[in-house]
Amino acid sequence: MTVTLEVTKRTTSAEAVRKAGNIPAVVYGPKQEPISIFINKGTFEKALKSAGESTVISLVGLGEEVEALIHEVAFNPAKGGIEHADFYAIEKGKEITVDIPLHFTGEAPATKKGGVLTKVLHEVEVTCKPAVLPQHIDVDISALDDFEKQIHVRDLVLPAGVKVENDADDVVALVQEVKEEAEAPVSAVDMAAIEVEAKGKKEEEPAA
Repeated sequence: MTVTLEVTKRTTSAEAVRKAGNIPAVVYGPKQEPISIFINKGTFEKALKSAGESTVISLVGLGEEVEALIHEVAFNPAKGGIEHADFYAIEKGKEITVDIPLHFTGEAPATKKGGVLTKVLHEVEVTCKPAVLPQHIDVDISALDDFEKQIHVRDLVLPAGVKVENDADDVVALVQEVKEEAEAPVSAVDMAAIEVEAKGKKEEEPAA
């Protein structure tokens, strides 16, 4: 999936861009000289929501189309909203290595036996060509039907041409059994404490 985003070269200050309702940004990469640009705020927010940081974005408006990834987005800590964005230009035809989020699907039957689902990984690092870069990787947790089962990186179903860089034995998800702790006999403990306290008070009383 590729998202097209129209951008414009920036010749004014970042503050002036923001006042005009746009977002200042920069695009750079191993074969790309840094270019200061700006994007319409609403357009970029829609692109960020649909593409995230793991989808190739085609930047148009720079003379030549540039394929890039959203590398970093800066937010205003006081006022909120996006203040700046960085685009990392990728080399055409070259493989890229990026983090891809995991999308958990289905239900784990073991949770109905008193277990708790634990998602150990929320993303994995993959290497592939931009054309086949997935937005996310689905993880079907329905295989977790008892407390002994685990889903590992080697169990992930990957699109053709996509390779995971994580260790194959890394755990992705499992269901852990919740064991109830035995309760202490509260009444016996409390009575003992009361007897000790009463005895201490008698020893402290002055002789008549």
